[in-house]
Amino acid sequence: MGAIAAAALFLAGVLGGSYWALAIPVTIVVLFVLGLVSWIGWTIATVQVEAEGERLSASGTGTGGAGGATRGEANANANANEKTPSAS
Repeated sequence: MGAIAAAALFLAGVLGGSYWALAIPVTIVVLFVLGLVSWIGWTIATVQVEAEGERLSASGTGTGGAGGATRGEANANANANEKTPSAS
């Protein structure tokens, strides 16, 4: 019943030419969307994720470049390369 009453008030305001009939709902929707975007941004900025596996040292046997690579990833890549048949 509340939604029907709100719709009736909105339509009466729009048909009566009231600026506030449009300004108030638009303001509420804009503020809601800005709050939602801020909450999502805050969540993304403050999330803490720990990498799985043991971190490679600078003197490791890797080829370098991927500073966040783990030993598990390096071993998996090496094993995948060994299992791949040569194209000769």
